[in-house]
Amino acid sequence: MYTIKTLNNIAQVGLDRLPEYCTVDNACENPDGILVRSAAMHDMVFGDKLLAIARAGAGTNNIPLERCSENGIVVFNTPGANANAVKELAIAALMMASRDLTGGYEWVRSIAAKGDEDVAKAVEKGKSVFVGPEILNKTLGVIGLGAIGVQVANAGYALHMDVVGYDPYLSVASALRLSRAVKVVKTLEELCACCDYISIHVPYNDSTRHTINADLISQMKDGVRIINLARGELVDDEAMIEALESGKVARYVTDVPNNRITLVKNVVALPHLGASTPESEDNCAVMAAEELADYLRNGNIRNSVNMPACEMTRSGIVRLCILHRNVPNMIASFLAVLSAEGANIENMVNKSRGDWAYTMIDFAHEVPPSAVDHVREMEGVVRLRILY
Repeated sequence: MYTIKTLNNIAQVGLDRLPEYCTVDNACENPDGILVRSAAMHDMVFGDKLLAIARAGAGTNNIPLERCSENGIVVFNTPGANANAVKELAIAALMMASRDLTGGYEWVRSIAAKGDEDVAKAVEKGKSVFVGPEILNKTLGVIGLGAIGVQVANAGYALHMDVVGYDPYLSVASALRLSRAVKVVKTLEELCACCDYISIHVPYNDSTRHTINADLISQMKDGVRIINLARGELVDDEAMIEALESGKVARYVTDVPNNRITLVKNVVALPHLGASTPESEDNCAVMAAEELADYLRNGNIRNSVNMPACEMTRSGIVRLCILHRNVPNMIASFLAVLSAEGANIENMVNKSRGDWAYTMIDFAHEVPPSAVDHVREMEGVVRLRILY
């Protein structure tokens, strides 16, 4: 039996997908697994039993990934589970970037609040202040063609826009889902030079910080309209403010606002609503629960952000799951110890990702405890589990 702790309200439909070998106990101080949404975990002390953390969402900035890796804790996220919700918000953001809908809304309410004018007549006289261009036949640039970016790009094409995409890490799965009408370019500069609208959909890390900066903005069309529904740090606020003030950027729509950018003219600042739909929360909860349960019971890793993807159908009666550093001769060392102890391997898989690797080995018989202890004590092995 595995104990699961939740740090946020996880949709019940997700908790219902946990199998009988998992029990939710939020009073537990040393759980086997954690389900989390946005709770800050950087200052948390992790118990020695903690095997995995599943984030019901895409971003994992609230989780100390490096510390988890060092302690053999696999961290999962749920890419694509909220993609449709974010895509729909991106479509709304396109409209807000074109037409001053928020400004017009506040203006109409202010007229009505005064109570001394005919609203219908007043708005006809002053509405020209809020006009903006149509998106039809304009060019949309999508930075990042993952689960969300692909849907945004396809939606742009469905709205009769010309669409240009950029992603140096475009996966085969994403490429297959991407409309053939979307032109994929090799550089950000090429995208920026031709786009009337730009929407960014990449994860935030050290390499993506300030992807949109003064230099890149200088290469964009005059009057470009930019949408950021991902992370605030992807955009250099100072460069954006300068571009808005000069008119280089006509409007900036973001659902990751801060004190510096929110009140700047031509900024449409929204709460972070991308994944805030009942459907999205359900999808994320279900995916997170299934990933966590499969890892606990079978050792399979799907959608981890700190460890390699690794899956193998169960065979035999015993499975060794070994998280270890990605250094030479580890596999040979495992096999030498196991064969010397008379263990006969029925099936095996090994995958690596950066500094880390993961090996699963199935046996048709019990593995001598001495062999298991020997492998566990090897330099470079972070965690070893025996699954039956």
